[in-house]
Amino acid sequence: MNYMKSILSLICWAMCLGFVMAQKKSPESLRNDHIQIFWNNEKDGWHISKLLVKKEGKWVEAMAPSGEYTLLYSETKPSAEPKETFEKITGGKFPEENYHYQELQWKESTTEVSLNTAGKAIHFFPENIKSTSNGLEFSKETEVATITANWQFDPTFSDDVQVTMKLVPKKKGYFSLATPALGTASREKLAWASVPGYFQGNLVQENFVLALAYGHGIPARPVVYRERCATTLSPLVSTKNGITLSVIPNPGLARNPWAKDKITQIDWHIGLSHMNRRAQLSPTLYYPVLGEEKSLREPGEEISYGFRYSLVAGDWFGAVKHAAYDIYKFKETLALRQSRQSLTDRIEKMHHYLTDPKTSLWNIEEFKGRQIGAQSYLGGVVGSNKDAMKNSDYGAMWMLSHATADPELAEKVLPPALNFKLVQQQTEDGFFKGAVEGQYYLAKSKKFVEEWGEVVEPIALSYYVMLDIGNMLLFEPDNNELKERLRFGAEKLLSWQKPDGSWAVAYDRKTEKEIFQDIKDLRPTFYGLIVAYRILKDEKYLKAAKKGADWLIKNSVETGAFLGVCGDARYAPDFATGQSAQAFLDLYDFTKDKRYQNAAITCAKIYTASVYTHPIASREVKDVNGVKREDWEISQTGLSFEHGGTFGSATRHGPIQLASHAGMFIRMYQLTGEEIFADMARSAAIGRDAFVDSKTSVASYYWNAMNKGAGPYPHHAWWQIGWLTDFLLSETELRSKGQIISARGFVTPKVGPHQTYGFEPGTVYGNKAKLVIKEGLAIPGKPAIDCITFQSSSKNSIYIAVLNNSALPTTFDLKLDKDKIQPGKTSEIKTLHWMETKEKANLENITIPAFGIKTLELLFN
Repeated sequence: MNYMKSILSLICWAMCLGFVMAQKKSPESLRNDHIQIFWNNEKDGWHISKLLVKKEGKWVEAMAPSGEYTLLYSETKPSAEPKETFEKITGGKFPEENYHYQELQWKESTTEVSLNTAGKAIHFFPENIKSTSNGLEFSKETEVATITANWQFDPTFSDDVQVTMKLVPKKKGYFSLATPALGTASREKLAWASVPGYFQGNLVQENFVLALAYGHGIPARPVVYRERCATTLSPLVSTKNGITLSVIPNPGLARNPWAKDKITQIDWHIGLSHMNRRAQLSPTLYYPVLGEEKSLREPGEEISYGFRYSLVAGDWFGAVKHAAYDIYKFKETLALRQSRQSLTDRIEKMHHYLTDPKTSLWNIEEFKGRQIGAQSYLGGVVGSNKDAMKNSDYGAMWMLSHATADPELAEKVLPPALNFKLVQQQTEDGFFKGAVEGQYYLAKSKKFVEEWGEVVEPIALSYYVMLDIGNMLLFEPDNNELKERLRFGAEKLLSWQKPDGSWAVAYDRKTEKEIFQDIKDLRPTFYGLIVAYRILKDEKYLKAAKKGADWLIKNSVETGAFLGVCGDARYAPDFATGQSAQAFLDLYDFTKDKRYQNAAITCAKIYTASVYTHPIASREVKDVNGVKREDWEISQTGLSFEHGGTFGSATRHGPIQLASHAGMFIRMYQLTGEEIFADMARSAAIGRDAFVDSKTSVASYYWNAMNKGAGPYPHHAWWQIGWLTDFLLSETELRSKGQIISARGFVTPKVGPHQTYGFEPGTVYGNKAKLVIKEGLAIPGKPAIDCITFQSSSKNSIYIAVLNNSALPTTFDLKLDKDKIQPGKTSEIKTLHWMETKEKANLENITIPAFGIKTLELLFN
């Protein structure tokens, strides 16, 4: 009997052991209708064995499954001094010594922490797994800490897996806990990778300078980027089978640039990377950053943080939108924005600022027998002794003069500004005939110079000859001297164009040899030839423009590599990327070749990664230089940077208020239906009063300047008038469903894609009408309301497009001053009606829906 009991016990024990063994070998999983993740217990712990995503009704393998965790540990604080130096692809140290603006940023970007070589990397797979009420919990005992991780699906977003990590130190030291590698992608299967704001692309760049400084390819090393220039907190990798994996930190984990009562722009709370520590393509976060705040821990002093994997059957653009809208509430932050001053009022006030020589720092000098005029420029210019002068937006200058009919502009500003342009161009025979002498005039030295050395750039020729002269010729089509100068420039661009369609970045002024051969001219230099074709009607210019555009599509748009136009930043990628989008749109208008329209859309999508979508704005009250502000008033969300990346100005100054891209983004929304374009444009434009000087209505340039006004850049007011007008007229066309159309001119030099208006009549509900500015004619009772005025070309009518620039419906009264209809003449208003409904207009308690429009026709005798 005892013998039988023993046999039965042995069988029972064996069955139980078999069941336990089977459980250990059986994979655990997280599964829903969109994602399947399977784990398998191997010798060194629990590995992810399968990673599947549903695409078009079928399960496909997303990436090579991994599941490896990484913990960084250091007993001592990592050094802030770099231990490596890097060379350009053509040889020589980078950056050169004269680029002192970039020195500190490059130093910070090449420390051991930034290069991800600091500390000891402890790689492991979890040793324990257990089910929880919502998902799975993994844990591991390492020599320095205990790690646990809870995984579960997001109940709202089925493509997201939420993970909470916890680290309990066993010994004192500096800790950084990386997000586990959900999956990895091989180089052969890579379709796109990005840390938005730093780089994007579809190929790995072995030259570290090109990758880290310019984003010309994906860094081959697992560098760790700061959040200060990460516009959307969503490092991502897309594979050729159409799957995108992104990693998104929980809101509040990254630094806030103005956390409470002082600037905290350069704080570093999280690290972002496209690779794990093993240099495998796998988007990764690091928290805390080794050696930074919160990374030093005593035994038992816990670290915890949350993030999500987003694993979608779609491209990188959809992944970025998900992070911006669904996690960081970009739409909701736009709803907070309310202006205290209308945009049109700002334009009118800046008009007065610019016609006052004292406030605008307007100078008249004599050069080569001409009276030349420009504004003081007190920023950095090589050779300047506080005597540099510059004009910015010639299109805006001529537009404002014609729209206001102001004799101060027409007689005192435009003629010397035109002379400035004429003497700025080199007309003597030789290698540089047709090019510009330089962007700036030094009054004491009586010479033109470039921003940062004796260089001559083909794109500067496009900018300061072709675009400026082209915009002036739209208003003065019979000016033969300007036409001759335009042809000089066009012929020089043709002669400098290389057989493949590209141009040099720059030539040395003294030797005439090509310089900066370590980088390519990944900028819309071809745009100058579009100007030449439109004005001069010569087909050879259009042919050359297409050749240049084709080269740019292949080498820039398709690869995600771009170059900037700021010489003092050694051409770090900047607003020229947005300008490329408009350049392709304009080329499409002439050719109707869909390739150019598609390139424009791709460029514009890429440029959304130059716009901040974090942190989530709120109504929290903060002290800002002694003024109480709600957080949304000073939020970076919705602003773009001058140049970002590892050594752009945004690293310390933050983004800029000069939103030249806003009008182009509205046009892109009209073309594609992608809401993010309109939301970003509006977020940049409205409710930015905290950055506007109340005395002049001129906004500061850099975010960290807050409301200090133009500062050393008085000419920026022209650019502000230009981009605000472009935005408002683009909104008018969009909201009127094409019933109000204004003819667009050329983009403005340097700062982006905003375009010129007012050189010829447009149409308002089929009636020809020109843009006019009649200050005080229409005064709305709410600052959210902007009034755009058009004068009929054939009858005594004024049309007023009344825009509600708010995410909320707005009710207001509208006052009209009949004395402003025809200054100096007596006018009576005969009738008023709304053109959309043809109803008689009552100017009290008008209600316009969010971002809506009503168009008033005013008939007078």
